[in-house]
Amino acid sequence: MGMFQKLKIGGDVTPEIDWEMTPDMTFGTFESWGGRERVRNNDERIYYFFIDNWGKEPKLCLMERGVKHAKILAEIKAPENMLEGCVKKQGSSSLFEKSYAIDAGIKKWLIGNVLESEECSALVPLFVEKKVEDMGAPLVGLAESKFYGKVVGLPTEHAVINDDQIGAVIRKWNFFDSEYNPEGFFENQLVDTGDGLTVVDQKTGLMWQRGGLDINSVRTMQRNIEKMNREGFAGYYDWRMPTMEEAMSLMEPGMNSKGIHLQLCFSKEQPFIFVAAQRKPGGYWFVDYKQGRAFWSSGTIPGAFARLCRKA
Repeated sequence: MGMFQKLKIGGDVTPEIDWEMTPDMTFGTFESWGGRERVRNNDERIYYFFIDNWGKEPKLCLMERGVKHAKILAEIKAPENMLEGCVKKQGSSSLFEKSYAIDAGIKKWLIGNVLESEECSALVPLFVEKKVEDMGAPLVGLAESKFYGKVVGLPTEHAVINDDQIGAVIRKWNFFDSEYNPEGFFENQLVDTGDGLTVVDQKTGLMWQRGGLDINSVRTMQRNIEKMNREGFAGYYDWRMPTMEEAMSLMEPGMNSKGIHLQLCFSKEQPFIFVAAQRKPGGYWFVDYKQGRAFWSSGTIPGAFARLCRKA
């Protein structure tokens, strides 16, 4: 029998079980990128059984693990005395946790009663119900919207902004910023493009992602943007990071029901985003919709989310 065996969870997932993986090994393997050569990137997943002893009674669980990723897929209803005996033999667990490796007896039981069983009632899949994010009342469609105001042409080029300049940048356009301009308000005219992915602000002439890109370094983010443009996200090939002014133009004075200073049509999953601006003498500028302000990081390769824009 090889080291890996497949196990069906629900109807979709058929992970291969790694009998060598233990909770103790996971930090070096998945958190510090140490451990095992076969774990090469963020997308790889390894599956193993372990005993969760955080509650009143020990539970046998199936874990899905990757770099910076951990998810319990199922609980296995194993004999309680078998689990308690395994925990007792190992004593206190390392790293001040209560997660234990399985022993040879539990492995044998799993193979006979779960992996090679035709009727697998002992395995209970744990499905987390996905919550649908509130995206607010439907916006007016682009074709139906009539905008009679003046289009505001915000700066579109990468900039270098000093600490003593950021307040003036924000006040020039009357953007809300909890520190530099708490009385400010820039009124948008957001309309729905109908694709579920983007909105257009008729006030600035910009098309925006309603969602965005996951947190990453600025270098990796640039590569991700290039990939999006090769693939033509939402049918367009000229997406970019917004400038400081463009990103601040979305800032709302009040928090919405999702706890961010944005209109509800934007996702809460990108609470602070990169902007196309650097700081002198060093650092990168961001816009933080959670705190309602512009800020900077002095890190050499800082990380943030992204919400991209393009000229509509």
